[in-house]
Amino acid sequence: MSNPPNPWSSTHVTYLEEAPAATLQVFEEQARSLITQNDSPDLPFRFSANPYRGCLHACAYCYARPGHQYLGWGAGTDFDRKIVVKMNAAEILRREFGRASWQGDTLVLSGSVDCYQPLEASYQITRRLLEVCLTHQNPVVVITKGALVRRDVDLLGELSRKARAKVVLSVTFADDAMARKIEPYASRPSLRFEAMRALSDAGVPTGISISPVIPGLNDTDIPELLERARDAGARSAFMQALRLPREVLPVFDERLQAALPGHAEKVRRAIREIRGGKMNDSAFGARMKGEGRRWEAIEQLFSIHCRKLGLDGVRVAEEGATTFLRPGQQTLPFDLGPARSAS
Repeated sequence: MSNPPNPWSSTHVTYLEEAPAATLQVFEEQARSLITQNDSPDLPFRFSANPYRGCLHACAYCYARPGHQYLGWGAGTDFDRKIVVKMNAAEILRREFGRASWQGDTLVLSGSVDCYQPLEASYQITRRLLEVCLTHQNPVVVITKGALVRRDVDLLGELSRKARAKVVLSVTFADDAMARKIEPYASRPSLRFEAMRALSDAGVPTGISISPVIPGLNDTDIPELLERARDAGARSAFMQALRLPREVLPVFDERLQAALPGHAEKVRRAIREIRGGKMNDSAFGARMKGEGRRWEAIEQLFSIHCRKLGLDGVRVAEEGATTFLRPGQQTLPFDLGPARSAS
């Protein structure tokens, strides 16, 4: 167990000897709301929905970690192993689609933690959300590191034909072994590209997110990642710089030091180089990108290869006329059939 002190808690446990292993705990929740509206100019979408809180992928750099502290837990192994499942997410989404204020905007799954983390294989909350979106023909964008997304190729293919659907695979490292060091329980990059190929072949528009770019660690992977994405059928690409807000920094730094002790200080120096001497910049307009010559070189490397490969650098959720059908307007639903098991 490893959790930075929770600033919202008056107590903090420090183990005198070796900390016990963190075990998985699942909390089933009846949510009161689901769709979240984002007004930040830094994020490339407006509306999102998260069927889970916490993420078993355990990516050391995940910017969503501090949110777990509002639940009275920690941003470290608590975030990785105390997972909240929104059991009634599909029912809540159906209700929110019925409100007059909902205008059929693109809905992003997920804006925070991964909607195709391992628990999705059994709970199928994300699949049920896609079923609701298909019934109402509401446009959807999925952002995930989970190769499990290929299980739902039937729903996503139908959504792409009747509305707008897009899947963005977030791939941070070209090498499977390196990825395992920093994002230990996310699908291997090679499996994510296989999922991208399967979705592209089914007519689902796909893209790649090289996020986060960690200078000194994965910035040199950018050309290979873009080329593999193009070969897997991706049409678009974007990237974001590493963010290390609040309690994310010690989690990332601890993992970096443990996994790459001989390389850790080089990475820290590179991060400071793109952050004006700091390890993080939380200011709007600066959070998702860096500054200075090193970051300019990274942006140029990304742009040159995107142009060379024909990849568009577009917003995650493209604007356009909505296909949304309000309750009572729906046509006969797609034959969903039995849920598919993960391959």
